[in-house]
Formats: sequence, structure tokens, C-alpha cells
Amino acid sequence: MKRTLGYLKPYSGTVAAGLVFKFVGSVAELFLPLVLDYIIDEAVPRKDTDMLIILGFVMLGFSLVALFGNIIANRFAAKSSGNMTRDLRRDLFKKTSLLRSSQVDAFTLPSLISRLTSDTYYVNQAVARSLRMGVRAPILLAGGLLLTFLLDWRLALVLLACVPFVGAALVIITKKSVPMYTAVQKSGDAAVRAMQENISGVRVIKALSKSGYETEKFAKINERLMADEFATNRLASLTNPLVTLILSGGLVGVIAVGALLGAEAGTVLAFLSFFTIILNAMLGISKIFVTLSRGVASAERIERVMETDETMPVGEYPESDGANKIEFKGVSFSYNGVKNNVEGVSFAVKEGWTVGVIGGTGSGKTTLINLLMRFYDVTEGAVYVDGKDVRSYQSGKLAEKFGAAFQSDFLIASTVRENIDYFRNLPEEDILKALRCSCAEEFVNGLDGGLDFVLAQKAANLSGGQKQRLLIARALAASPQILVLDDSSSALDYSTDAKVRENINQNYPNCTKFIVAQRVSAVRHADLIIVMDDGKIAGAGTHKQLMENCGEYREISLVQAGGDL
Repeated sequence: MKRTLGYLKPYSGTVAAGLVFKFVGSVAELFLPLVLDYIIDEAVPRKDTDMLIILGFVMLGFSLVALFGNIIANRFAAKSSGNMTRDLRRDLFKKTSLLRSSQVDAFTLPSLISRLTSDTYYVNQAVARSLRMGVRAPILLAGGLLLTFLLDWRLALVLLACVPFVGAALVIITKKSVPMYTAVQKSGDAAVRAMQENISGVRVIKALSKSGYETEKFAKINERLMADEFATNRLASLTNPLVTLILSGGLVGVIAVGALLGAEAGTVLAFLSFFTIILNAMLGISKIFVTLSRGVASAERIERVMETDETMPVGEYPESDGANKIEFKGVSFSYNGVKNNVEGVSFAVKEGWTVGVIGGTGSGKTTLINLLMRFYDVTEGAVYVDGKDVRSYQSGKLAEKFGAAFQSDFLIASTVRENIDYFRNLPEEDILKALRCSCAEEFVNGLDGGLDFVLAQKAANLSGGQKQRLLIARALAASPQILVLDDSSSALDYSTDAKVRENINQNYPNCTKFIVAQRVSAVRHADLIIVMDDGKIAGAGTHKQLMENCGEYREISLVQAGGDL
């Protein structure tokens, strides 16, 4: 948790001020029983009214100092812990957005969401409670015990004998609870995953009448989460009863010893007051231990993300002859490190060519794009862009060459203009050109406000085809050297799809197009068509060549054309 606590450093002044106020308030609270003892044993027997009034005001003064000292300190604690959590959440979000695709796969998306939300909250609670109680409770405990010695060291020894037992109980419970909280958070990740899948696929679930099945599936995950939370809370809930039991035993001992020794009434009453203070202090410490247990577990999960090196390693690799814009040479890759998802892939693409990639589901089409854009690194072989191995490009330099639109891409809840520009400060004419080429200009002009029309979340106020045309416009707007379209026209009708491809060829003639599609019509005019089957190239060539020489391609083409096989 050391790295996480480092986020408190910029607010050390606020923390220090809060600790000072908390110290003053806690010390003032400790003097109240002493004044009460003096009133009962000294002022009352003498019937000194003036002294009683003065001491009453003294007690009122200490009470006000304790009250306002603690209020101000708590506000400082809330402010510093809140600022710290804001900074931590900001950096964690930034780190998460920069993680490599393989690292996101390793952490899993639901777990990253949980770390950014739940875990940062638990860290905030741990820090805030520590700042509020971390000073007050030890001062009240140590000060209470010290002042009881000043009152009567024999009675104080009885209370002091209880402290080791309380400490041992807290240490044992805390040690056992940390791994249990980690298990709770893993179960929470599973619940987030199930909820995320259910929300994103709600229309399919309803269409297939599987809401009941999904409800039962979530119920099982929820039961597991509840069982883990119950087990953890059952252990954590032992702290308060154990502390109370041990100290109550000590209090009985104090009363018994005080009776045997003939202690004065004021002293015994003061001990009762100190007992309450010490009990509350120990309960406060126990709550800190419980909160810290969860906070430490959460901080460890956050720090595992923060300590991950997200930078793509850049090395020196042999260059190709530079004759091709894109070249795959003996490329193999595996997502899980067990079975290759693509194997032995080799092909070359000239500048300005249109490359079509077609094949069945799971054949490796999208994997080629992931390797081309270096979302993942090849296991074997090399991928070249402009003659350089993609692994030799500095961060961001490779991405500058690409414009990409994916089937499941996202649109933000903002204006059409901002969705296409996406904070790149592109010229207006480039945005309008991209809209025309993607056949989106007409429908955008018909929207209320045109480019300034505000999209709903996930662009729910647009049709599927309209969304895809905006995504293609965003990919074109920066005039990329390489345009990647991954099944990004699946919602377009054949006429619009053909018109978009024609516009791109006419207006971006030097752009190399890399198109992944399910429809033969989308790739049949490509300079090179690659047919993928089970991670390998089943055929490569023009439409005519493949119809003659590639059975897989011919089968796909005839089926889509309505022919008989």
C-alpha cells in the first residue's frame, strides 16, 4: 500500500493540520474525567460553589475544544482522502487506457472496472478512517491508560492487563481477513462481468427469451459473492464483541479491586469514564483494522495495475526491402500461448492497394488486424509497415499511419462533430470530406443541428447503418496512410456499401485499404483477397483467381450469390 499512500504526499499540509486538530481535540477529551474526579472528591465535599461554577465552565471549555477539534479534523481528513482518491482514480484510469491488449486480457475488463470503482472506494474509506481515528484512538487509549495511573496505579494495572488480549485478538482477525477480502473482490469481479454481459446483450437475451436463464446464472454468482461477504463479515464482526468483552471484564476487575482497596467515589467514577474512553478507543482501532484489511487488499489490486509496464517494447529489427506498404512474413501468433490462432501467414501489399480479408468466424481475420496495428506482438515471424518491423516503431508513430473503424466500435455521448474529430483538431473541410465519402453527409444534414447534433449514449438515437457511416467518417477524417475497416459495413445495404468503397477509392487514392468483411461483394474488386481458414491462408489472389483456384472462396461466393453447389 506504500505506493497508494504516496498519493497523500501533495496534501501533507492538510493531513498535518487535521492531525493537529485531532490531537488537540483528543487531549481535551481526556481531561474531562480528571476535572470530574476533582469536582466529586474535592469541590463537592467543601461545598465550594464558586469553584464548582468555574470547574463547570472548564469542563464546558474542554468539551467545546474536543467537539470543534474533532469536527475540523474530520473535515480535513475527508478533504485530503477525497483529493487522494481523485488523483489515484485519475491515474488508474489513464494507466488502464494505456494497457496493452494482452495485459487487458490478463486482468480482464470486469476486474479493471472493479478496481477503478470499488477498490478505489475501499482505499478512500481506509485512508479517511485512519486519518479520523488513527490519531484519536491511540491518543485516547494511551492517554487514558496514563491518566488512570495518575489516579490510582493499582486500578490502572487491572485495565492495562486487558490491552495485550485485545491487541492479540485484533492482529489474529486482521491477518485472517485480508485474504478473505481478496476473495470477496474476485467474486465481485465475476458479478461485474455477468452484469456487463447481460446489459450489453440485453436485446439478444430478450429475443431468445433467456432472461430467466440469465437471472438464474447471476443468482448463482450473487450467492457466491454473498457467501464470501458473509464469511468475511462474520469474522470481522467478532472484533467489537471481543474488545467489549475483554474490557468489560477489566471494568469488573476495577470495581472489585476498588471496593477492596476502598477507593474514593470520584476516582471510581473517573475510572468508569476512562473505561468508556478506552473502550471507544479500542473499538475505533478495531474498526480501523477491519477497514484497513479491505483497503490493503484493494490497494494491492490497484498497485498491480499501476506497476504494470504498459509501454510497448521498441527494439531494433531487420528491415524489409521496402518495396511494399505492408508485409506479413511467416507470422504466427497465439492469444493463450498454447495453440496458434494464426500460423505461417505471409503476404505483401503495395501502396494504394485494397486488400480484402474474408473467411469464417474464428478463422483469424481480426487477428491479422490486431497484429498489423500492433495491438499484440507476433509469436513468430514479422509484420512490416513501410519496410520497418512494427515492433521497431516508437510509441504513437505507428498509430499515426492508421485510420480504423471496427464493427463494435464506440461513439461518445457528444456532438457528431466531436465524434468524427475525436479531439484531433481536424480542419472542417476534412471532416466534411469524410462525411461525404462515407455517405453520411445527407443524414447528418437532416439531423437537428447537423454536425452539432448531440448523440445519445452509445448513439442510441441513430440506426446501425448511420453509426457505421460515422465510424468510417472518423477513420477517414485524418487522411490515413492505411485504412482498416473490420466488418464496419455489415449494417449497410449493398448499394451504400458499394458507394462508400467507390468514394474512398476516388478521394483517397494513395491510401492502402485493409478490409475485413463477411460479404464477397465488399472485397471482390480488391487488388488482393486473402481467404483465412482456421488461422491459415487458404488462398490469396484476385476474385477471378480465387474463383478458379480456391474452393473455400468459391463456396462462399456461390452461397452468397444464391448458386447451387
